[in-house]
Amino acid sequence: MNKSQLHSPADVPFADNACVKNHDIVEDQNVAEIIAMIPAAGIGSRMKSDCPKQYLNVAGKTILEHTLAALFEHPRIQRVIIALNPADTQFAQLPIASDPRITTVIGGEERADSVLAGLEHLASLPTDRAIWVLVHDAARPCLHRNDLDSLLRIIDHNAVSPDICGGLLASPVRDTMKRMVSLSLSGSSTINHTLIAHTVDRNGLWHALTPQLFPLQLLRDCLIKALADQACITDESSALEHCGYRPVLINGRADNIKVTQPEDLALAEFYLSQKAKESIV
Repeated sequence: MNKSQLHSPADVPFADNACVKNHDIVEDQNVAEIIAMIPAAGIGSRMKSDCPKQYLNVAGKTILEHTLAALFEHPRIQRVIIALNPADTQFAQLPIASDPRITTVIGGEERADSVLAGLEHLASLPTDRAIWVLVHDAARPCLHRNDLDSLLRIIDHNAVSPDICGGLLASPVRDTMKRMVSLSLSGSSTINHTLIAHTVDRNGLWHALTPQLFPLQLLRDCLIKALADQACITDESSALEHCGYRPVLINGRADNIKVTQPEDLALAEFYLSQKAKESIV
């Protein structure tokens, strides 16, 4: 199989030992445990709010509560690790904070640091089961069960491909892409203007979403190396890429949005209401 091959939700022929190289993954799918990891130590400065964006209310609950509900909706996810800011006082006030399925750890300054803190906690626990870690954004509350099913097929299918090391939800780029350049134009030397440098060919470009799913030990090792190398790590798959792996792109729904800007709140509320209607039908 070509390592760069893309897959739609219906045709993911992978097994839970599909990530090899120097990491032993148990082949029996029945022993693999899936643990979700939510990095939630950020402050969400782009939201221009008085609290981190994961604690903003949408459709009657905080964004983080919706995110947790979407994960716990799947029967294979029975444990969630949440990396919190050391100064966080809001999570403990949520009703779901007492849920025994949730464990909190102290996060770091960057996303990779927070994820690694959760992985180190998991690695310290005794277990005789293969563990796959499902990393999901705290501010991505509109995850659908079907997308989660599609991603988890990386573990569940019996066909083995040694090229596969895990994967992530993603969606093809639909808009025309422009690369920008910042220049000072004549007559306005103190003002930088954002101009088009050139149009980027969108063929083959995808938006990386979450969740992202990888074996615990492999993800931990790749994050440690990437951070030691001072690589630019914006998501978990980029740490795998830095170490020579090619995670699989699983075509996910475009409404699996990340709440980043104030205008995203109304859109998230709409998508959540639509999701609720679909669950009733």
